[in-house]
Amino acid sequence: MQVKINSVQFRADKKLEDFIGDKLEKLTGFYDQILSSEVFLRIENTNGPDNKVSEIRLSIPGNELFAKKQSKTFEEATDQAIDALRRQIQKHKDKVK
Repeated sequence: MQVKINSVQFRADKKLEDFIGDKLEKLTGFYDQILSSEVFLRIENTNGPDNKVSEIRLSIPGNELFAKKQSKTFEEATDQAIDALRRQIQKHKDKVK
């Protein structure tokens, strides 16, 4: 699976990119027909501590899945987005059967 990570107005470090890549690779074990993924990391201009946003778009045959989550850290937001995508994949697999 091809993984593209975009960080908007900041530079994501290697540790964060590796974390995201590892989490996305686990999704391929759950559903092996994922073609590519695109991740957008952004810092929102809000007053609260939950200002880190992770948006993930997965391309699968005949469809695209999308999740956007906001949290205190990029790791936590990414975990939440991947959990949401896992549920979407399960629904997609059930619908295809």
